[in-house]
Amino acid sequence: QVQLVESGGGLVQAGGFLRLSCAASGFLFDKYTMRWYREAPGGERELVESISSRSVTTNYADSVKGRFTISRDNDKNMLYLQMNSLKPEDTAVYYCVGPSVMDWGQGTQVTVSS
Repeated sequence: QVQLVESGGGLVQAGGFLRLSCAASGFLFDKYTMRWYREAPGGERELVESISSRSVTTNYADSVKGRFTISRDNDKNMLYLQMNSLKPEDTAVYYCVGPSVMDWGQGTQVTVSS
């Protein structure tokens, strides 16, 4: 059974940073592309970044380009999202997704104050 457990969210001031983590289990983590999505209050779920099994990354949200970095540790079955220069508009629940787009973690709240 796929399990995805996010951590690392919290309250941070604008300009600050956070590192989100996702512990994955129940599937062959090193074989699959993994993704980070986010959902802002009153908004739709947005694909932020993805990373292939071989750590090729793709950015989907122009608003985070140059500020967020996705990475993974296949030995530890861990997915990460380093978020720098945070802005109030980054406030959202962030979700770890994989191995399919049907498999979601419970999410971790990120709140950026101005």
